[in-house]
Amino acid sequence: MIDITNKIKTHRLAIAQAIVTVSKQATIEAIKNKTVPKGDVIEASKIAGLFAVKKTSEMIPDCHPLPIEFTQIKHTIENLNIIVEIEVHTIYRTGVEVEAMHGASVVALTLYDMLKPIDKEIEIKSIKLLKKKGGKSQYTEKLSREINAAVVVCSDSIAAGKKQDSAGKAIMNKLEKLQVAVKEYCIIPDEIENIQNKVQQLYNDNTDIIIFTGGTGLSSRDVTPEALKPMLDREIPGIGEAARSFGQELTPYSMLSRSFGGLKGKTLIVALPGSTRGATESMDALFPYLLHIFKVMENIRHDA
Repeated sequence: MIDITNKIKTHRLAIAQAIVTVSKQATIEAIKNKTVPKGDVIEASKIAGLFAVKKTSEMIPDCHPLPIEFTQIKHTIENLNIIVEIEVHTIYRTGVEVEAMHGASVVALTLYDMLKPIDKEIEIKSIKLLKKKGGKSQYTEKLSREINAAVVVCSDSIAAGKKQDSAGKAIMNKLEKLQVAVKEYCIIPDEIENIQNKVQQLYNDNTDIIIFTGGTGLSSRDVTPEALKPMLDREIPGIGEAARSFGQELTPYSMLSRSFGGLKGKTLIVALPGSTRGATESMDALFPYLLHIFKVMENIRHDA
């Protein structure tokens, strides 16, 4: 199965449809009057569909087991067509399109099985996805301009050439995939003055996003939060909360990170862990969702 551990949990839904066509009006009347020999066709197929949705991962090899929060099955009769619509919701890291389509398939097959004694020309005409919602694609913003960013690595050892940077490069790779232009990448030592000077320089240069990696731990040299917080006009507590919450599902040590973010003017400043894993997981937790800030600021300007 595909690795989904780097995805965040979001509310996801899918709606699928199946169409079953019978050959005569008498079959439709038997369904409506509940005189089909095998029983109540509508209710039985609903029950079968509910079981099918919940057991999808047992039948389709690459489907992940996931919590089903809601399932609704509707039958609509139009002429000789029985139109089945099934809606499935979850709060999870992957979608429920296959669950909805699997459920619709089993509902259709149950209809076929129950009706075949009285109608030998039943046809399952189509099974298709009507709608899906949720996940990263829903929260990818379309902005009116290109967003640029700077990545600053805060590390005494990397600045001194004793170690190689990988966290900063991982952050840049993520930004480039999001089509955020990285205008500057630099490495500086863990010094409050150096950090503040770099922020001011990037801010004066109209940088949209400044991401620091490193210096958010608990050692005496980890001073990135102390350097950055006094420079913010407004801290955004949810940034650090989201990064730690996501990380906590992967490692219990995430609680020790002092990651945070906020705004200086219209520049977004984010401080992330210095480890490659911590930086990568934090980027997965925060992006592309943080880009919504720039959409909000666009709307504020338009309202003004």
